[in-house]
This record gives sequence, structure tokens and C-alpha cells, in this order.
Amino acid sequence: MAAGGCQPSVCNLAPGRTRAPLLQFAVTGGQPTAGSSICDSAISASSTSLIGNLISGYSLTYRRAFKPGDRVKIGKYLEDVQESKLLVTYLQTTKNEVIAVPNSSIVNTAVVNYSSLARTEGLILHTSVGIGYEAPWRQVEAMLIEAAARTSGLLSEPKPFVRERELRSFDVDYEINAYCDQPNEMSSIYAALHRNVLDVVNEYGVQIMTPAYV
Repeated sequence: MAAGGCQPSVCNLAPGRTRAPLLQFAVTGGQPTAGSSICDSAISASSTSLIGNLISGYSLTYRRAFKPGDRVKIGKYLEDVQESKLLVTYLQTTKNEVIAVPNSSIVNTAVVNYSSLARTEGLILHTSVGIGYEAPWRQVEAMLIEAAARTSGLLSEPKPFVRERELRSFDVDYEINAYCDQPNEMSSIYAALHRNVLDVVNEYGVQIMTPAYV
């Protein structure tokens, strides 16, 4: 008892009133609370994702699947590689958008690199059209090769070539193949090739039955 018969925990209080405890501690006997479990799970998931992306970044470095400046197709994206870091790869679109792709997702999907062989062996661009049976196949081949020859960005050597891919019910599926060494210009080269195909077939009075541009 303190002097005056007053207990320290209730001193300076009016008679009949007690001091409220300033802080209460929940004793759980060493068991984690619900809040700490959620926090631990979040930290664990974040760490796992971070480590996975780091490992994927190192894997991409050693695989040499692409380098900055390459035109690649990763999943649904067909764009140019701007920069590749340990955690993420940045792709620049033809509309000057930048897409950040986690490296862990790249490792788990197929990567098509259009630039790897383009400057040494040439990248083959191809598009197909359906032409009716009334047009002789030799004439159609000559028209498609002429369209390729008119297209800026396509190489004259190796020479363009045509394949008859399928004999369908009402038409023949022709595919024009031509080489280029500028994979980053694929979109504009395809557009020019398509325009030239339309021009040539119109000049010869041939009707395109079922265009199927790839």
C-alpha cells in the first residue's frame, strides 16, 4: 500500500472510479494471429514471384532468345524488344506503346524471333489469296511474283516463289513468298505487298475469291 492507503493503479481518481488500462496485450500462447498469417502469406507469395522472375531473367540471358532491337512474337504480342532486364522485358509497339512483360511468363511460352536469321538468310514474308479455277495457275503465279517485285523492302534475291496450298471447292489457294532483311518493317511491307497484289490482279481482270492475309 502507498502512503495514504491509495493503490498506485487508482491514485488521483475520484472515489468509486478506477483507471482504464492503457494497453491490453492478447496472449495467444505462441500461435500466430489471423492478421500475421495473411501478412506472412503475402510476403511468401511476393518472394516466390520475385525469385521466379530473377531465375527467368538469368535463363533468358543464357538462352539468348532475343536482344534489344529484335522483332519478336511473345504470346499475343508481335513487337520490337526495347530492353530486357532481370525481372521484366520491355516491348515497343508500332504505335509507340511500351509493354512490360514479366520474364517468368516469357520463359513459359514460345518466343518467335523474326530477326535472328533475317540479315543473313532473309526472313520469308508470305500472304495468300484465293483465285478461281478460270485463271490459269501460271498466270496467277506470274501476277503474284510481279506484285512482290513492286514491293519496296522485299529482296529480288533469293527470288520470290509461289505455292499452290490447296485446291478448294471454288478456288485455288495461292501463297506468295518473298524474302526481306528488314523484320522491323514487316507491317509496312505487308501493307505494301497487299496493295500491289490488289493492283496487279485488277490490271489483269482477275477476281480474288477469298483473301486470307497472314
